Amino acid sequence: MLDYKLLEALAAVIDQAGFERGARALGLTQSAVSQRIKLLEARLGQPVLVRTPRLGPTPLGRRLLNHVQQVRLLEHDLLDQIPALGESEQRLRIAINADSLATWWPTVTGSFCRECDLLLDMLVEDQEVALKRMRDGEVAGCICSTPRPVQGARSHPLGSMRYRALASPDFVQRHIAKKGHAIPPILPAETLRNMPAIVYGRDDRLQHRLLSTMGFDEPFPHHLCPSSEGFVRLALSGMGYGMIPEQQAAHLLASDELVDIAPNHALDVPLYWHHWRHGGSTLDKLTDHLLRECATALRPMPEQETPRPGML
Repeated sequence: MLDYKLLEALAAVIDQAGFERGARALGLTQSAVSQRIKLLEARLGQPVLVRTPRLGPTPLGRRLLNHVQQVRLLEHDLLDQIPALGESEQRLRIAINADSLATWWPTVTGSFCRECDLLLDMLVEDQEVALKRMRDGEVAGCICSTPRPVQGARSHPLGSMRYRALASPDFVQRHIAKKGHAIPPILPAETLRNMPAIVYGRDDRLQHRLLSTMGFDEPFPHHLCPSSEGFVRLALSGMGYGMIPEQQAAHLLASDELVDIAPNHALDVPLYWHHWRHGGSTLDKLTDHLLRECATALRPMPEQETPRPGML
């Protein structure tokens, strides 16, 4: 059986980013916390922390932290019935894509977190790979573009985000069409082969999907920029063109600071909320809240991407 005093020591060290601060949070000495971590590792027969070059959990440590998080959420449900349990901090670890975090997520979840006194640990991942965090037992929920849940979880369609291929007017004049000339409905292969794109990361396939709709499947020059806000700023600077959420760029399109270079090739990316089946009432309430609010915060799901909510 797991000793939860040892697990709490592990959680405190990671949450507080160090043994000294973790010990202070638990009201223990640093030596006592260190001994608890060593005892936990001895009982499990493998390390739970990587101490150098930077303190962090091992894969086993991440699974244990997720277990602690789940236990805390379930314990919180008992507070009304068992006041002797005392106050219990509600902290939820989720994986979310950067574009959702930069657009609809804060507006949709802000009031919920305030009302429920909920703290979030948000791990930023591309929507194509966030589900791996669930599969590895690192998070209690995630936003991703995959409908099928991992074992022990549920999946709900939230809606979709529309992405457009955007660039600055200066970039358009240098690479696509001189001033006063219209952008062609299909960009020539020679243009696509030479003009630089902006890609969020190596797992980001949106750019490839766009080019595929134009019949172009060759390598292309690109900048890598793992920041949603930085992505937009690079496009504004004329460094390249990129697939940017319509929500994020609406005001820039309206002011002509950015131009849609492929208006007939917008891509709708479906988003799904995945969560534990047995994560406590707070996780269930968050799920209900997301389903209700995303009905207006996001575009409808593409017709081929509409499974029944919660059926998966």
